[in-house]
Amino acid sequence: MTHKHEDSFWGGIIKALGLVFGDIGTSPIYTLTIVFAMTRPTEANVYGIMSLVFWTMTLLVSIQYTWLAMSLGRKGQGGEIVLREILIRMLKKGRLLTFAGFLSFLGVSLLLGDGVITPAISILSAVEGLMLIPAFAGIHHWTLVIIAALIACTLFFFQSRGTDKMAGFFGPLMAMYFSSLMVSGLVSIAGMPDIIKAVSPHYALEFLLNNGFAGYIVLSEVILCATGGEALYADMGHLGRKPIARAWYFVFFALYLNYLGQGAFIIETGQTKNILFAMINHQAPLLYIPFLLLTIMATIIASQAIISGVFSIVYQGITTRLMPLMKVDYTSTHIQSQIYIGAVNWILMLAVIFVMFFFQKSQNLAAAYGMAVTGSMTVTAIMMLIIYSHTMKKWKVPIVVLVGILDLVYFTSTFSKLPHGAYWSIILAAVPFIIIMVWTKGQTALYRALKPLDLETFMISYQQIYGKGKNIPGTGLFFVRGLDVIPPYLVHCVIRSNIIYERNVLISIVRTEDPFGVESVHTPAMGPGLEGFEVQAGYMEVIEIEKIIREHGIQEKVIFYGIEDITTSNPVWKFFAVIKKLTPNFVQFNKLPAAKLQGVVTRVEM
Repeated sequence: MTHKHEDSFWGGIIKALGLVFGDIGTSPIYTLTIVFAMTRPTEANVYGIMSLVFWTMTLLVSIQYTWLAMSLGRKGQGGEIVLREILIRMLKKGRLLTFAGFLSFLGVSLLLGDGVITPAISILSAVEGLMLIPAFAGIHHWTLVIIAALIACTLFFFQSRGTDKMAGFFGPLMAMYFSSLMVSGLVSIAGMPDIIKAVSPHYALEFLLNNGFAGYIVLSEVILCATGGEALYADMGHLGRKPIARAWYFVFFALYLNYLGQGAFIIETGQTKNILFAMINHQAPLLYIPFLLLTIMATIIASQAIISGVFSIVYQGITTRLMPLMKVDYTSTHIQSQIYIGAVNWILMLAVIFVMFFFQKSQNLAAAYGMAVTGSMTVTAIMMLIIYSHTMKKWKVPIVVLVGILDLVYFTSTFSKLPHGAYWSIILAAVPFIIIMVWTKGQTALYRALKPLDLETFMISYQQIYGKGKNIPGTGLFFVRGLDVIPPYLVHCVIRSNIIYERNVLISIVRTEDPFGVESVHTPAMGPGLEGFEVQAGYMEVIEIEKIIREHGIQEKVIFYGIEDITTSNPVWKFFAVIKKLTPNFVQFNKLPAAKLQGVVTRVEM
């Protein structure tokens, strides 16, 4: 099954607004409030910050993601794992490939860590807008945290039902939200048209020169205007490049006009708390509550996009053998990317609620925010640099270097946040990173420890036993990693226990470097009564093994697969053994009929 991007021009843009731009779209709720909590709201500072915001969005989102990264898709898919697959094909082997692999693990882990902080800060900052309603003016902050946590719980609770039916509302709602941001920005700019001059880069340079090291530290908060930019590339598989790029032009102007409006409002009133909400309340008090409700809806949609993104990253990780197998449910009959992974959903929910209660205020939470995003941007830039330097488009290398240096400057500026909560970015990213490292190294070590037999040696004994004619009627299916090597469980079954059927089929599932496409290769005569069957599937592909083998006339009586019982004194491999026991095995992941399954245990010393 492949993706077809057949949406109309406007239909594609509206869908992109709902699926991709929620995260970056909710940044105006908190970005300037956080920046001006640590910067005096003088006219020169406001102009400097407005200029920094414009050039950050232009260089790090428009150039790095919309232009550079999105031209490196694979069959319409994007993201860190896609960059890794491109590099594997390009470099084949060597130290550079090992380094690129390490970078992709780091980038994926940072994005997964960011998937915890983003919903927490978005929902919490929107709920804090309740404090500007007179009836809620004296509301206790813990009440706001509880409201935000309840919204998050509801969102996670409905994940298993699928978001396919709701997705139709997301786009139009986000279009309304971005339009209201644009209109409110224009109304404020009308009172101070000179603010438009802030687009000039000399205001940004002036601000940085006048403020020195303090200006450099402010960059760690300015970067919040670009958080969510990485979603343009990571979510490319949902809609394709063109609708996302087109929608970004509208989103860019809506966001920047709103930032300029907030800047004009700061100069006019000196307001530095809840700037966006205060500006709307000042402009149109009667429209404030509808806008607040619209904003809360936008943060829910943004959080939904992030949760779906986390599911996609984990699924890619499972099928490319970077992560352990997990139970995956498909919540849509026609949108392949609509998946639900229960274990990830509930862990993510607990982490989001913990972060909300730990930091309590969006301003506190901003201290933990930014490091993971800028780290991920830096990783993407380095991987793009390696790719472009090995292609015909070497002229793009200097541009990638410039963007990479900028990413690095922003990333290092977030180090100042470490004592104030940014260490949580490292803790949250460390969990998936350790699991990926242990799982990938463990799989390799386990394969070596199993000492599989080569096909030729196996065939000598197999043919002797099969030739005796005491074979079991029917068809036996045996799962193997590759058709050229025989796992120990198969040696145990066939050679030691003489379990041979009249028809024996070795089945192997190979995930290709492409995201989509399924091909099957049937080798009907590997030996007497022995057949090979290889399924080659893209790493985003959902495969129905039973359906595929039926199409080739294979009606199995029993399905054999190997289970490893690991014994080790190494603490790392002990952890690997625990992960293997806690997660589903290969056949459970592929939903094969339980009544026909026979697991054969092999004791392995690692």
